[in-house]
Amino acid sequence: MNNFFNPVMETMPRSDLEAMIDERIKYTVQYAADNSPFYRKWFREHNIDPANITSHEDLLNLPIISSNTIRNYQPPETSDFEFKSIDWNRIFTIHETSGTSGIPKSFFLTWDDWQRYAEKYSRAFVSQGFGPGDRVVVCASYGMNVGANTMTLAARDVGMTIIPEGKCMFPVRIMTSYKPTAIVGSVFKLIKLAQRMKESGIEPSESSIQRLVVGGESFAEESRQYVSQLWGCEVYNTYGSTEGTMCGECSQIDGLHVPEDLVHLDVYDPQLRTFVEDGECGRAILTTLLPPGARCGTLLLNYDTEDTTLVHSRKKCACGRTHMKIENPQREAETFWIAGSPFNRVDVERGVFQRENMEYLTGEYEAFIYGGDDEGETILRVSIECMDSMFKEAETVKENFTRAFLKHKPLLRNAFDDEVLKIIFNFTQPGQLELYKVKGRPKRVVDRR
Repeated sequence: MNNFFNPVMETMPRSDLEAMIDERIKYTVQYAADNSPFYRKWFREHNIDPANITSHEDLLNLPIISSNTIRNYQPPETSDFEFKSIDWNRIFTIHETSGTSGIPKSFFLTWDDWQRYAEKYSRAFVSQGFGPGDRVVVCASYGMNVGANTMTLAARDVGMTIIPEGKCMFPVRIMTSYKPTAIVGSVFKLIKLAQRMKESGIEPSESSIQRLVVGGESFAEESRQYVSQLWGCEVYNTYGSTEGTMCGECSQIDGLHVPEDLVHLDVYDPQLRTFVEDGECGRAILTTLLPPGARCGTLLLNYDTEDTTLVHSRKKCACGRTHMKIENPQREAETFWIAGSPFNRVDVERGVFQRENMEYLTGEYEAFIYGGDDEGETILRVSIECMDSMFKEAETVKENFTRAFLKHKPLLRNAFDDEVLKIIFNFTQPGQLELYKVKGRPKRVVDRR
């Protein structure tokens, strides 16, 4: 099987790749100045000459934009969509983000945009071992978000067959009738599907599934390992967005490759002033890259993804790819502070998915942060769903969770030892967590201070 979808691009020597990136940055910035109402005005107001932006380092001279920037320059705030960078008659599709934090952001895609989006996923799929003959169940929404449709286009180019379920609640007969070789879905969807299969007398690890792809949210390595053991196959990670990131793990499973010729990703310090060193955690800042002569419906320069990540390596990967690898990004909105120390939803998930715990738990959880009775005291209340109402191993699960949650958080450990942070547990039967009562994507950690 061919290990590369686009070997010329994916294995390009680092020096040549960086020269191409600079060329595409220069062209993309000029395209923005010529075609985007927002950027035309933006450059003028900030006294920026687009011709002076000719390299990766020059992006530091451009202001950073956010989700709110996009919302403020589209209806109803403005009379037109000022980030749209091509005539209406060239727009192929219109898309919106989920809008979980306000009015959905609008994005406009040409057919060329779709082809570039699809290539990003095609590269990831091939790097994970997919190819002709694979039958892939896609458990992602087909709608205003782009993910599922992009994967479907990529499948055409890779030679795969798509089973477009959209959700993981499809009948178990799909597994026996069509014998899919892979599933794309979230950690929790894959766990629930495995449970339903077992109830139907089908052991997931003995099914036709050869690999799984988890996308759409960050997750703990412990939850990946649990899903991998449950299904008896490798679990790969992808990171994609309507904004056009689309990064994916290769067969090495040690970081996500960024398709650097198609999207530029910088990692900034917390104040968003400068780049951090490789290996340091910071904010992921995205810039669309266009090949000279190309056109697009919406482009973004220095866009704050509101995710945090770090660059693992820019060296040639053991898989043969030369494009840099990043850590699985985490949502900044899912990071919370207690006693001067940050922690993320993923840290809570890590505590739940300790291997010794999973003999008793379904994997479903939620956590709430409260202020304590004493000044400066914080309570973390963790609710965990159990398989059996006669659950007997509560103390073991508590100890495993606490040890894993505090392991890499010395300030939190000190706060816990000093009883400034208190962790209390609530064990529930299946279906009794609060998140089941909330419509839409559940919030796993809620700050109620």
